[in-house]
Amino acid sequence: MAFVIKALLFIILAPVVGCLITGFDRIITARLQGRFGPPLLQPFYDVMKLFAKENLVVRHTQNLYIIFYLIFMVFTGVLFFTGGDILLTIFAFTLAAIFFVLAAFKGSSPFSHVGAHRELIQIMAYEPMILFCVIGMGVVAKSFYVADIASFPKPLLIYLPGMFIGLLYVLTIKLRKSPFDLSTSHHAHQEIVKGITTEYSGSAMALIEIAHWYETVLILGLVYLFFATIPVVGVIIALLAYFFEIVIDNAFARTKWLYTLKSSWVVTLVFAFGNFLILEMFLRG
Repeated sequence: MAFVIKALLFIILAPVVGCLITGFDRIITARLQGRFGPPLLQPFYDVMKLFAKENLVVRHTQNLYIIFYLIFMVFTGVLFFTGGDILLTIFAFTLAAIFFVLAAFKGSSPFSHVGAHRELIQIMAYEPMILFCVIGMGVVAKSFYVADIASFPKPLLIYLPGMFIGLLYVLTIKLRKSPFDLSTSHHAHQEIVKGITTEYSGSAMALIEIAHWYETVLILGLVYLFFATIPVVGVIIALLAYFFEIVIDNAFARTKWLYTLKSSWVVTLVFAFGNFLILEMFLRG
């Protein structure tokens, strides 16, 4: 019964929180650019308008892939916030991203295909760092269940500072923010064509936005785990991390895909792998 309650709470509350975070993102971005910005609930209004519009697609299977993208994103969040296996959570998270890529490949637009290729590059860039993070958490907590990791008596940051720094770096890639918004951008400050989401409109685009809300909450939940022993601090740090990403997004222009890939792997090797080696020596010593 507790599992069902937690799952329902996530399914209902996560898009609400994700919508508010997205609205906060737009307001801060506007202020940084010298504009007043939209109301906090503008993302919700936009999604409602999208549901009211006609859904025009080249191939109807595109919508099927988007539905699976949303389903697996919800499934991933349910696993995470009900205290399930964190490795299974990350694998499901990656599978959701693959469905998003497949949806873009089903389109006929060259911009959609380029966006799909770039999304795959981004997956290759951030995935090793995230895997190191969850493996490090499991090693420290001696369990790969989120519930056990969250109940670890000390903040994981004490043992995994390098992995936390690395996670903040790839967070920019996963949130598709500058300078690593290669496949698409949530704001209109980079390009006219929307890359991986070029061929989507109407209800399909609304489902993509809702999936992004779930995705944002899940990513911030991963940041929260580093401070889960002090819940209030964990929530504050997660929100500050997102605010930091907004500032970075508005301070840098898009970089090239090769730099994204190389820099993320270097950060993973130095901070994550280095942290893991030190952790192993500490635990064995």
